Amino acid sequence: MRTYVLLMLVAAAVTYLATPGARWLAVRTNAISAVRSRDVHLQPTPRLGGLAMLLGMVVAVLLASQLEFLDDVFLDRQVWGIVGGAAIVCLLGWLDDVWDLDWMTKLAGQVLAAGFMAVQQVQLTSLPTPEGLYINSARLSLAATILVVVVAMNAVNFVDGLDGLAAGMIAIGGAAFFLYTYGLTQQASPDDFSSLAALMAAVLVGACLGFLPHNFFPSHIFMGDSGSMVLGLVFAGAAISVTGKIDPTVSDAALSGAQRAPLFLPLLLPLAVVLLPLLDMAMAVVRRVAAGKSPFHADRMHLHHRMLALGHSHRRAVLILYVWTAVFAFGAAALVRWRWQVVLAWLVVAVVVALLLTLGPLRTRGRFLDDDVASGALPAVGPPAGQGAAETAGPLLPADEPPALPPHHAPARPTREGRAS
Repeated sequence: MRTYVLLMLVAAAVTYLATPGARWLAVRTNAISAVRSRDVHLQPTPRLGGLAMLLGMVVAVLLASQLEFLDDVFLDRQVWGIVGGAAIVCLLGWLDDVWDLDWMTKLAGQVLAAGFMAVQQVQLTSLPTPEGLYINSARLSLAATILVVVVAMNAVNFVDGLDGLAAGMIAIGGAAFFLYTYGLTQQASPDDFSSLAALMAAVLVGACLGFLPHNFFPSHIFMGDSGSMVLGLVFAGAAISVTGKIDPTVSDAALSGAQRAPLFLPLLLPLAVVLLPLLDMAMAVVRRVAAGKSPFHADRMHLHHRMLALGHSHRRAVLILYVWTAVFAFGAAALVRWRWQVVLAWLVVAVVVALLLTLGPLRTRGRFLDDDVASGALPAVGPPAGQGAAETAGPLLPADEPPALPPHHAPARPTREGRAS
């Protein structure tokens, strides 16, 4: 466990330190998100945060390759397949952040990255059911792998619409997935706790945590497609690497009762982690196709937009979506340790709490986590006596005048998709 925590901290530190450099590069290459009517951010913001996140993960994996504890993980090409695929989509995202590629080019690049992973033996060869459903066809295995990876990348990209949302959700879900895979490894191989899935989950969480201080509201930089696609691909690669790793005969002998269930369902947690992004993506595709539009046509109807429409501030909406992610992700991870009846009881309680936070009085009462306080637009307490609100809030821009870039910024180019599809 200590080794994984060390690698997580390394990924976090490198990402945190590299993010200002990524922001500088975004400004110099004009990879900047302009402000449009459907956007949530209020001023042009640099992208390319994914470059720093990838660097953090690569440095952590290179360090891991030198550790004796993880020697077995590096015996095959899977870990380098995931890292190489992440590099491909990061480059693709960089090009999209700068030149705004069309959706077909992006999809082709995503398929290429997923195919590279599959060639490096990161393939979905079985579905972990009690009977062991194996994919015997090489072509079907390749197609299934590409489908899972591409869906995961686009699901994370779709949900990346508020400051800190995607990074925080993947950090929370990745932490649950790490505990889940570590628990599975302990049960399946008590003498060797090394695991590719646990390694990639640890460095993924570290990269997200290192990026969040720069990305939480009010954000100084967006991760862009170079970040959201990397997060989705690495998470999908870690999930795929779990499949087929549990021997049913061993687990039957070692475990009893409800503890067997999670060993046969290692895809349960990945689905729980990306449940909200998958739900958001499915609703967006159905909504757009039903309206006669492209599934990639941007709109303002995502889950995070709906949270804002309910009356929540930017920060409250993000934190409440964090809560929902934790409820589903850690609820699934708990099946490794506790009986399903106990987990279900606590899950019901957690869902009720999440519903109260989502639909309760926080929407319209008080100033808890209000955006104006966080951004400095208004003070946390009332203005001193004799000082009006206009004086404390600062000068106001005319309604039709867009916010100005800092002097060193180049003008932001309008984009087709925006920061979230």
